[in-house]
Amino acid sequence: MAGIVLVGAQWGDEGKGKITDLLADDMDFVVRFQGGNNAGHTIIHGGRTLKLHLIPSGIMYAHITPVIGNGVVIDPKVLLEEMDELEADGLSTHRLLISCNAHLIMPYHRDLDGASEKRLGDLEIGTTRRGIGPAYQDKSTRLGLRVQDLTDEKIFRAKLEAALSEKNAILERIYDLPTYTVDEITEEYMGYAERIRPHIADTSSVVNTALAADQWVFFEGAQGTLLDIDHGTYPFVTSSSPTAGGACTGVGVGPKRIDRVLGIAKAYITRVGSGPFPTELNDETGELLTRVGGEFGTTTGRRRRCGWYDAVIIRYAVQVNGLTDLVITKLDVLSELDTIKVCVAYEYEGHRHNNLPCHQTIFHHARPIYEEVPGWREDITGCRRFEDLPKNARDYIGLLEDLAEVPVSIIAVGPSREQTIMRRWDARA
Repeated sequence: MAGIVLVGAQWGDEGKGKITDLLADDMDFVVRFQGGNNAGHTIIHGGRTLKLHLIPSGIMYAHITPVIGNGVVIDPKVLLEEMDELEADGLSTHRLLISCNAHLIMPYHRDLDGASEKRLGDLEIGTTRRGIGPAYQDKSTRLGLRVQDLTDEKIFRAKLEAALSEKNAILERIYDLPTYTVDEITEEYMGYAERIRPHIADTSSVVNTALAADQWVFFEGAQGTLLDIDHGTYPFVTSSSPTAGGACTGVGVGPKRIDRVLGIAKAYITRVGSGPFPTELNDETGELLTRVGGEFGTTTGRRRRCGWYDAVIIRYAVQVNGLTDLVITKLDVLSELDTIKVCVAYEYEGHRHNNLPCHQTIFHHARPIYEEVPGWREDITGCRRFEDLPKNARDYIGLLEDLAEVPVSIIAVGPSREQTIMRRWDARA
């Protein structure tokens, strides 16, 4: 076994960065396969806090080769700033590889993202306005520029001229925004090219060669299952595929290369931005989860909406990702509560739905059906074995396993790497 995929099983922000960092020590490669700098992973270790947006979370290990796959969209300015911050913190980025086929976020993508959200008004999707969606849109309409184009100024100019003939018209005539010239963007991006060039590679070949040699590759997703462009709560989704299948297309490996799929879920649930949220808590309990859980976005700082754990969503994540393991994070946050609720199904117009409804109208208006269990009211941040947890905490994990029909292999009881219970996990077993 050599290929392991990690995905968010909810709406993102589940703690993927910490778990990737935790497991990376056993890996040879950590590969980011989708999204852009609209995502953020926070890692806490040894008093050091790192907030990563593009560079894979395994960067803290000197033996790891971090890879940015072709499915990622890259803002080169943000990438270089992140690299500089890591280097200033004593972490080398010389091993970083960037797919030659990854697409670039251009200045006009950021402008169009913000203008589109503003135009939608109350119907806004809730994007980070970092240009992610417009970059993926250009990728699909074949107007995008790729990382490899940075290595040939003539090709870069030709592709940029074709893109600007359309983008400038939209900026000026629809949004009344300033336009761009080929020269100004080329000058800026050729400056980035000199620093990025040594990191550009055919990463699909690199990763496949590693897998063929029985090296260990960890595929790191951003966002979460319910934000997938195909399988999420459309249109309140991201523009890429953060589900397990996205690892194959976003890196260029076949599905037979994937041996294990980990789904990360909080012991409750959160989401950022607009969209339906059946178990959302707009009360004191919701405020408590926000405060104790520190529920503010790594990338935007926006307050996350909080709610009770939703087993319907997790069953859906198991289905579309083929999850082999669950990882439950932030179990310690629930230690503040006397009783805890778990959504086991939905009710809509007198009908019970045990699985995620296909029709968005039902999901928008679904009423959660809860099972209530006792809390434990004990500090569990020092627990390192499953047996060390209070009985009610162990029973809660058991309930989540029964509802998902997937084992909970790892449990996080605090924000740092060390505050983790490795219950049923041995990567090399």
